[in-house]
Amino acid sequence: MKKFFSEFKEFAIKGNALDLAIGVIIGAAFKAIVDSIVNDIIMPFVGILLGGKDFSSLALKIGDAEIKYGSLIQTAVNFFIVAFCLFLLVKFVNKLKDGFAAKQEEIAEELAAPVKSEEVILLEQIRDALKK
Repeated sequence: MKKFFSEFKEFAIKGNALDLAIGVIIGAAFKAIVDSIVNDIIMPFVGILLGGKDFSSLALKIGDAEIKYGSLIQTAVNFFIVAFCLFLLVKFVNKLKDGFAAKQEEIAEELAAPVKSEEVILLEQIRDALKK
């Protein structure tokens, strides 16, 4: 049991749990923004294009049951907007990573190149001049 708690403590301290918690919180806030964009901006335009229909109230009544397919349509639109935004975010982060990696390689090459002192440079210039 002691080993279990020490493993859990190591997991929590490593930052994995903290990163996950931050991701969930940001995801919830992002969902609220997307819901507002879809419900308040996009769906009214779609409703106007389709003859002034309100998608949230679309339903099919069969007996006592009511199938709210308008809600499904709005949820699908929310999903595609979130997926598209996440795609753009991942694409942007990958572009930054590639840029940082290239810059890091460039710096590594500069550091790996031997640094010549002023005396060595002067001696090489004298040697080159004597060869001519």
